Amino acid sequence: MSLLAAVMWLLATVLYHIVDRIVGQADARWTGLQPSDAIAGTSVVVSLALFVYTRRSDRDPQLLLNLGLVYMVLTAFAIGLIWHWDMGNKERSVMPIITWVGPVILMFAAILPSTPTKMFIAALISASANPIGMLVARARGVWDFGPTINVVLMHYPDYLLAGVAVVISHVVTRLGQQVAKAREMGSYQLGELLGRGGMGEVYKATHRMLARPAAIKLIRPEMIGGGTGKKARMAAKRFHREAEAAATLRSPHTVELYDFGVTDDGTLYFAMELLEGMDLETLIRQKGPLPAARAIYILRQVCESLEEAHTRGLVHRDIKPANIHVGRVGLRDDFVKVLDFGLVTSIAGADDAQSLATAVGIVHGTPAYMPPEMATGDKVDGRADIYALGCVAYYMLTGHLVFEGGTVVQMVARRLNESPVPPSERTELPVPPALDALVLACLARRPEDRPQTAGDLDHALAAIPLTPWTEEQAHTWWITNHPADRMAIASSELETHEAVEEITRPAQVATRQD
Repeated sequence: MSLLAAVMWLLATVLYHIVDRIVGQADARWTGLQPSDAIAGTSVVVSLALFVYTRRSDRDPQLLLNLGLVYMVLTAFAIGLIWHWDMGNKERSVMPIITWVGPVILMFAAILPSTPTKMFIAALISASANPIGMLVARARGVWDFGPTINVVLMHYPDYLLAGVAVVISHVVTRLGQQVAKAREMGSYQLGELLGRGGMGEVYKATHRMLARPAAIKLIRPEMIGGGTGKKARMAAKRFHREAEAAATLRSPHTVELYDFGVTDDGTLYFAMELLEGMDLETLIRQKGPLPAARAIYILRQVCESLEEAHTRGLVHRDIKPANIHVGRVGLRDDFVKVLDFGLVTSIAGADDAQSLATAVGIVHGTPAYMPPEMATGDKVDGRADIYALGCVAYYMLTGHLVFEGGTVVQMVARRLNESPVPPSERTELPVPPALDALVLACLARRPEDRPQTAGDLDHALAAIPLTPWTEEQAHTWWITNHPADRMAIASSELETHEAVEEITRPAQVATRQD
């Protein structure tokens, strides 16, 4: 829209001067640029700047849509000013007319996705551009159009078109929602948006044949090398290979991967179990550091997930609080699920995977939890996940990152050259000396100085002399801190129980009669 407008502003200005000289002022001499030319030129510059700004794929889509509405308003006011700027040179009576402002409003409503409320406000302001232009012309002394009410009488058709624009926007929005709702990923149909991250979005989804709910993670094509060409094919091949490997994991503490595929537009998707609860990052940010016993309870479940993965030759490479989910599974609370196992790397093919990832522009890991060997580009194994889990444990116990820095480079440099402060010195909660030492051992710069396997770390955590965190404590915590979630679960379980009773009651009556 902005590129088209830039071309139209330029052509309209040039053609206006040509036609004006041919028809009305053939013998007139060129007197230089007029104020209307300056307004048109400014509109060209703004239009081209907006076009260039929107070319970046990392822009926030909602921001771009809002900018589109602002751009519509600016375009309308430019038209309103030009339309009434030179009224002193023309004889024009006050009568209802439709100017270019009306069609502009209709075009934006039909093309720019927006809510009807936003479109109504923007269209109302845009339709006011001509009345304001008339008032400006009268203030400049170039047009005495009589009573002020004439500004509305002359341009009320534009306001009518603003109302039509709201209807168009509503229809377009509904169509877009229906298309999104009907969008299918393999055997799954997308529902509401659950979250958005750097790699893509996560949606609630349902299987077309089963009642089982799921979560669909979409990875945008531009995140895998542009979505087209050789790089995209290489990235899709890598993700397919690693997703197949991750789908073989059976630990109850590993999120279950149902399906994987690539859509026609190159979007990768993972279908996985839908979880209830929150990730560790959200939990710590909202509630603060965890007691040592609860931290151990969570860490041991993560160890069970990682131990199976490492035994199968898979390294997660992005263990962090946001990828560790805590919630309810069945009747158990504080049940851990390790997420994003669809992005693992095989130890046996680590070198090939690293070169392929580099080729397609994929960066593994999160700087705050990245082990030194990954930061320096060395070959990694399961001990890289042990380091990252040590960073997670540190965050759970203290609410702080192990090394904090203003930039990624500073953070990595501190990790390579400094020793971490013990967790007990950065929190007011009690941390047993044995847990303090174990976390620091996980954070050792050299992999050989860390616990060598997730199983070793699990045994070391179990041996810490501390009263263990229990399922009863976990249940009490969730009831106290998130009662709404638990009430919804209880209501759902009650409805299910009543439905089962309704189904089985005839059979029970028949049995008694027999």
